[in-house]
Amino acid sequence: MNAVPETFSKDIVLVADKLARHYSVKRSMFQQGTVKALNGVSFSLERGKTLAVVGESGCGKSTLARQLTMIEAPTSGRLLIDGEDVANASRAKVADLRQRVQMVFQNPFASLNPRKTVEQTLGEPLAINTKLSSSERAERIAHMMRTVGLRPEHAARYPHMFSGGQRQRVAIARAMILDPQILVADEPVSALDVSIQAQILNLFMDLQQQFGTSYVFISHNLSVVEHIADDVMVMYFGGVAELGDKATIYARPRHPYTRALMSATPALFEEDRRIKIRLQGEMPSPLNPPSGCTFHQRCPYAIDKCRVEEPALRFVDGRHVSCHRAEEVGEIDA
Repeated sequence: MNAVPETFSKDIVLVADKLARHYSVKRSMFQQGTVKALNGVSFSLERGKTLAVVGESGCGKSTLARQLTMIEAPTSGRLLIDGEDVANASRAKVADLRQRVQMVFQNPFASLNPRKTVEQTLGEPLAINTKLSSSERAERIAHMMRTVGLRPEHAARYPHMFSGGQRQRVAIARAMILDPQILVADEPVSALDVSIQAQILNLFMDLQQQFGTSYVFISHNLSVVEHIADDVMVMYFGGVAELGDKATIYARPRHPYTRALMSATPALFEEDRRIKIRLQGEMPSPLNPPSGCTFHQRCPYAIDKCRVEEPALRFVDGRHVSCHRAEEVGEIDA
């Protein structure tokens, strides 16, 4: 998987090139500060594939989701959807691109309007973005409800009348009703029971096989990621720590932060368990980022170079990784 392809091809549906999002915040009455929530993230998304974005809270995952769905404009960098540069596109073109990128949120109860029935929720995007007649909209709503595992006769119900898993199915139906090219799912199963999580994950995979939709799947659960992803991007402090195909990263992670995340993942069988790596301290303050590598204060393998020189995202052993000692780290405890 390339961080950024040299040329845009028909197999690539989305490209983020040095995407950044900075926020100006007030530190005191007389002093302003800048939070670099997203700081030069680059990756590409293949058509019909799933890119999983993982990392602890505060690493920039949700900020990235807002950029990809065009809720916010990036501070710098480029976002290309199907070859179209969003920053330079006309207002009409951006409106068209927004139909191609839809989002499923973490909490289905909060993301659905409690005063609208399922029929109204699913019918609204069709009424705004298509020229379908009322009967054609009703037919598509019924078909989409069946597709996500809901009964069409429940279209007159309100969100509070469904279980958590059913509400998330409604949210997925709303996102898929316009047949988008890209679906951004921000922790879509973390608010659900474990037994329901498996059903929703299988639904995502079935929909991808049926419609060929590309997914950006944001999660902190590496077991979930291993089940659904084709490629994995590990984020830390607003940047990319490691990026590559799932099999390569899970087999031998090359970034110390990725190794720590993998070691914290529970495993049922002893042969699947990894040596535990305990990180010291917490993520640095975004208002006072450290010099050099942003991870060096917590990294057990940090050297003097890590404290003064920021590592570039480079290709090592079949994946992209931003670590000065990536070649050595990958061999430790191998």
